[in-house]
Amino acid sequence: MSELDPIVLLAVFQEMLGAPLLWLLIILGIIPPLAFIALLLRERRLVASRMFYSQTVGLLGGGLALVLMARVSSSGFTDAGGPADWLLIGLIFGLGLVGTTLMLYSIAGWAQALRRAGHHRPSE
Repeated sequence: MSELDPIVLLAVFQEMLGAPLLWLLIILGIIPPLAFIALLLRERRLVASRMFYSQTVGLLGGGLALVLMARVSSSGFTDAGGPADWLLIGLIFGLGLVGTTLMLYSIAGWAQALRRAGHHRPSE
């Protein structure tokens, strides 16, 4: 294969994951970063306690990404032989960690913003 064709990659991932899981992962890969950026623009700062909590739980998300990888592939962790395999395992863990961290930080931040907005509503 001399070129990297996105349609072929989409077909391979759809075959590996199935259509519902593939589209769920695509949505989870797009919405949390956008929500995080919007929250940063709104708050104009990072909240350290929220980030610490999100990163701590993000470790679990990295582990769950590895479990998902092992379930959809035909090989396990004991089959990883070379440096490229271990690099891929590390990248999958890192993406799961970062994705979970962004998602949790965004959910907590937007929930707090909505609660504050609800308290500032004029009473009728």
